Amino acid sequence: MMKPIYIVSGLPRSGTSMLMQILDAGGMPVASDGKRKPDRSNPKGYLEVESIIDKLKDDPDYVFNFEDRVLKVIAYGLQYLPPGNYKLIYVDRNIEEIMDSMEEMMRAKDEERDDTKKAFIKLNNKAKADIKEREDMQVLFVDYNEILFSPKKHLEEIHRFFGEKSLDLERMIEAVDEKLYRQRRVR
Repeated sequence: MMKPIYIVSGLPRSGTSMLMQILDAGGMPVASDGKRKPDRSNPKGYLEVESIIDKLKDDPDYVFNFEDRVLKVIAYGLQYLPPGNYKLIYVDRNIEEIMDSMEEMMRAKDEERDDTKKAFIKLNNKAKADIKEREDMQVLFVDYNEILFSPKKHLEEIHRFFGEKSLDLERMIEAVDEKLYRQRRVR
């Protein structure tokens, strides 16, 4: 049996970088080329491989270079994952917060916000439906907002999901930084 490939996914600005930071703090090796530097939108870094979707489009087997590390692949890129053995955590977030975060990141109002929002909802629904259909994926759906409001409960679930990895749950919990939750729409 193939070793699992660990994936973190979700829509852009849904909290995938936060989850990568949490896993990194807990001792999970992360796949990151360091090319995208921390910035005001992600002061703790993105922890990603640049152009991963293009690389997977060109050579789907590229994903197998990341055994024993967690790789971030946003929702759109999941369709390019070849058959394998995946443990995937999918991050959901309030769609209005995602839209607000994108506008803040771009420092511009999205004049087509309603259309962008509809496209993101459609992509999110399709990605989650596709994941559920795949027999080669174990998936855990998590909610960005819930992780921030009660990290211990939700990170324990992630800790169990990656049970074959020895992760430091306390360090994972300490990595949650509620100060970085800036586009609030819930609670």
